[in-house]
Amino acid sequence: MDQRVIGHRIAARAGAVGATATLVAGTLLAVAAPAGANPNTVNPIPGLNGTSGLPQLPGPANAVAQATGMLSPNRTQDENVLGTDLGIMWDNGNGEILTAFGDSAGLGVPNLLAGSLWSWRSNTLFRSADRDLYDGMTFDSTPRDLLGQSKELIFSPKIPYVEISRIPTAGVAVDGVQYMSTMSVKNWGDPGKWETNFADIAVSTDNGENWVEAPETRRPNVEGNRNFQMGAFMKDGGYVYQYGTPPGRGQLAYVARVPEREIRNLGAYEYWNGGEWKKGDVNAAAPIVFGGVGELSVQYNQYLGQYLMLTTDNLNSVVMRRSPTPTGPWGPPEVLVDTRALPSAYGAYIHPWSSGPDLYFLTTVHSNYNVLLLRTTLNR
Repeated sequence: MDQRVIGHRIAARAGAVGATATLVAGTLLAVAAPAGANPNTVNPIPGLNGTSGLPQLPGPANAVAQATGMLSPNRTQDENVLGTDLGIMWDNGNGEILTAFGDSAGLGVPNLLAGSLWSWRSNTLFRSADRDLYDGMTFDSTPRDLLGQSKELIFSPKIPYVEISRIPTAGVAVDGVQYMSTMSVKNWGDPGKWETNFADIAVSTDNGENWVEAPETRRPNVEGNRNFQMGAFMKDGGYVYQYGTPPGRGQLAYVARVPEREIRNLGAYEYWNGGEWKKGDVNAAAPIVFGGVGELSVQYNQYLGQYLMLTTDNLNSVVMRRSPTPTGPWGPPEVLVDTRALPSAYGAYIHPWSSGPDLYFLTTVHSNYNVLLLRTTLNR
């Protein structure tokens, strides 16, 4: 398609934001739910959703910059991403951070999500080579569709109780190949209580431009596989560790590991049973973290010489746990962002290039349905 045509379409969408905002503001503001999963209940229009600038946070974390949306220097609305959530980051092995977002709200078509006034894509991706995070995280590119907007990487039919969405949950690069785990959401349910059909891994050999699902990695939402419907990837010592939780928030966490090059072979995974690794038996996995776990990320921190886990607790505060090993024992939760200071926040994804005492991470604020870059100072 002629790039001038694409540009005109993007401009038309951007110009339509103001007109659309008046129509949707009353409806969406009325139904906005704190930290809910259902993307029908969002309003990404600044001002009309009560957002005008960065939040001032007491405590150990501070907001550095808006990463997505109309208040972000990244101007993701130019790719028709007015609002989005999550922000799972991983190093692509070639000098870039790939960031996968979940349900993304735009204008126009496609509009397949039942009951929504927005154009929805279940998953999008942005790339960044920015190492100077003190003033924000700059996105350099995104896979685009024929309309010039950030494209949906893995198609989802968006039919309630069949598959309402396909959400990314973790990412990792092995030998130049990108691997992204996703969950097939069956229905949203009550806030924080969604259900899934299965989880699996999608594969990209062109730096996230195109993805194909690896059917041999599918974990149906039954028995021990239910504990790995969501989670995080971490590379360490020649293994990819997969931290898992059941769907929803306020869950227990589990851990498996697999040799890096065997990531697509479920039979090669080992599961921590609390005392040793058990190969090939997902039902042997024992909880490693109690006390409520939501969307999470895990990374070894060289400054502390410890493994860090970021997630939200049962009160919806963003918390950090520390451990001397990938399996634990994981320490008590340290509150980084109190839910009373940033209501409706969820997700906490560590930026892989954090160094020294500065830990950078992405967190979503559901009330304005966009993602913030935050920073905290680590104490030894």
